This record gives sequence, C-alpha cells and structure tokens, in this order.
Amino acid sequence: MLATNKIQVTLFDLVTSLSDVTDLVNPALDDHHKKVAYIAYSLAHEMGLAKKDCCELLMAGMLHDIGALSLQEKMNALNFEAVAPHRHAEAGGFLLKTFLPLAGISEMITFHHVPWGCGKGQVHDGREVPMASHILHLADRVAVLLKKPKNVFGNSPELIRKIESRRGDTFMPEAVDAFLALSKKSYFWLDLTSRSLSALLRRKVRVKTVDLDLEGIGSLAQVFSRVIDFRSPFTATHSSGVATIAEAMAEAIGYSESECGMMKIAGYLHDLGKLAVPAEILEKAAPLTKQETNIVRSHPFYTYRALEHIEDFDTIIRWGAFHHETPSGGGYPFNISKDELPLGSRVVAVADVFTAITENRPYRKGMDADQAKSVLKGMASSNQLDPKITALLIHNYGEMNTKREKVQADLTGVYTDMHSHLNSFYSGTRPN
Repeated sequence: MLATNKIQVTLFDLVTSLSDVTDLVNPALDDHHKKVAYIAYSLAHEMGLAKKDCCELLMAGMLHDIGALSLQEKMNALNFEAVAPHRHAEAGGFLLKTFLPLAGISEMITFHHVPWGCGKGQVHDGREVPMASHILHLADRVAVLLKKPKNVFGNSPELIRKIESRRGDTFMPEAVDAFLALSKKSYFWLDLTSRSLSALLRRKVRVKTVDLDLEGIGSLAQVFSRVIDFRSPFTATHSSGVATIAEAMAEAIGYSESECGMMKIAGYLHDLGKLAVPAEILEKAAPLTKQETNIVRSHPFYTYRALEHIEDFDTIIRWGAFHHETPSGGGYPFNISKDELPLGSRVVAVADVFTAITENRPYRKGMDADQAKSVLKGMASSNQLDPKITALLIHNYGEMNTKREKVQADLTGVYTDMHSHLNSFYSGTRPN
C-alpha cells in the first residue's frame, strides 16, 4: 500500500487530457478543440467580456464536440455546413451538466450550432440561447475553415470573406465584428497554428482555473467515463462497473479511504484511450482484422500519454493505464515486468476482466457465475491475472457481482435518459 495524501489536480489539465485524446480518433481533427478554444477566448476578449466569461468560453471550446460520440459525427461536424449538428451539441451539454464546475459551460455547448438567424437564434426550441453559444459557434466554424498551408496567411482572405458574408444570418454580428478585428492581427493566425497552443491556452486560464480535490477528480472522472462508454450501448456502463469493483476490491485488500478513492478514479479512466479508437471498431460484431486489433490494443498507451503530464496523477495513471499488463510480463503495450507491475494495476486488471465477461457485448451475452469464475481461474493459473487478487474476487463473487449489477443498472438509466432527452428534441428525420 502507498502512504497517500489528498491530491489536487487542475481542472484545465484534466479537460486538456480529454480533449487531446478525443482529437486522436482522426488526423483530420488536428487539435480542433484547442483551436476553437483559442478563437472563442480571443473573440470574447475582443468583445470586452469579463475574464471569467473568456475563460469559460475557452473551456467550452476545449469540450464543445464532446457529445459527438461516433467518428462519423465528429467528421460531420468538420463540414462548414454541419450535418445534423444539434444532436451532438445537446448530448455534450447533457454529459457535462452534472459536474458543477463545468455546469456553466454545458449550456454554451448545448446551443453552439444554433445560427443567429437575424436574431431569431436567441431562442431555440423554446429555450433561451446564451450569447456565449453564438461566440462558440463562430469560433468553431472559423476553426473548421482554417487549413494548414505553409503560409497560414495564404487562405485567410477567403476565410474572412466567407465569415463576413454570413454576418447576421448565420453568425451574431458583434462576434463577426470582433473576428474581423482579430483577423487583422498577424499573431492571431500564427498562434492558431503554433505547436505551443496548449501552453498558450494554459497561460490564458492560469489565474481562473479550478483545483479539484480527490472527490472532485472522482466526479469529473465519472463524467469522462460516460463520454468514453456512451458511444455504444454495449459499453455504456463498462467503466462504472470497473470503477466500482476496483474500489470494492481495494477496500477488501485494506487500502486507505483516499487510496480507494484513487482506485475508483483509475477504474473510471482506465479506458480513456479508447476515445482514440473509432466506435465502429469497438461495436464490430465480426472478428477484428489484425489492423483493427492493433488499434484497440493501443488504447492503454493513449490513456497513459493523455494523463502523464498531470502532476500528482502518477499513481492513478499507473493503476489505470497498466490494466492490460500481466504478472507474466507478457501484457501490452508497455510489457511491464512482474516485479514492476503495481498492485493497484493488478486490481484494475481483475476488475476489468470480471466486468467485461459478465456484461453483454455485441458478440455474446454476459457470462453466468460458473462461467465467469472458470474464466477468471484460467487466466489466473496462466498468470494473465494476479492469482491472489483473482481468488479474493471469486471468494466475494456474490457481493461483487451485486455491486456491479446495481451500478450498471443505475447508469443504464442515465444512458436511456440521455437518448430519450435527445430524441425529444431531435428525431432522425428532423431537419437542422
């Protein structure tokens, strides 16, 4: 066990991690969220908004497409004339509204594809649209139009003309005026294609960011897990199950209260790297090709890389990102040796396998108790899972399975509520 004190993590760091790994799903995204964040902040600042409002728009830009749960939705959003944009915007707002520090930006995100419509866009489906949503809308569309030629100024005149032509119709006039003023400043364009964009954004929010304690990190990690898992009905509750079992196992082993909290966070975040894997692969019922298998097997690597820069997060990331490493040393993607594999990583690995084999998947139904115990024992005997931790789970199988079933049933209700909420506003045939 570790002598662990309470940890604190900056909200901006966690949001950046989520944004980074989301943009990995396709090279065409190319730091799209960061560019939108920079443009939104710059527009708000040019319009004279308060520092707090500017920072909130920056954070909204970092997460604006968080509700685009499939690769196709993400790619559709990159078309200037976006295809069915409101559904993913609504989903993003739904996912974020439960986390208090981000609740303020959830509404901005909900309406970030509403056109100005000569002022009619101040209300959408009977709901008032914040001015910030219209600023975010313009920032998003500018980022979509922005290409990466050798000379960034090469395409800006055409981009400027296109935005100006939509003043009052598609975009709020005040936001367009602010953009036109910014467009005359060379640094604005250079910043947008700079490799230092992350550092630049960090400086913008430095004095206005929020530090999260262990409880706050856990709450945000729960939101992250829904973003990861809600892309498919077959994985909609997976990370919540892993988090619950990992925490319960940590308690059974004798971990401290703070360590159990860290273990739960590791469970929530262990599959963060799957955001870099197209949902179409994760949902595939047929056997995966070799290339698809390699893509799936890369996800722990991206979990690790997305979080490794965060101070005080080393233990949590090792526990979560090493969940496909094995006591035999033959795991992936880091091939951690037996002596270097942390106990916490072994706990998450057992929790992950147990949850995966007992829940329904597109290619099979969840296993019953006898089947699951047999699989777990087999993996432990071949040193794919830690034998002692596996034995502890099997000894407490009934209790653990009840915990898993309850938390996953509760989250299934949240998943259903989200889709009911979306369908109440946007049917598949409704024009946008």
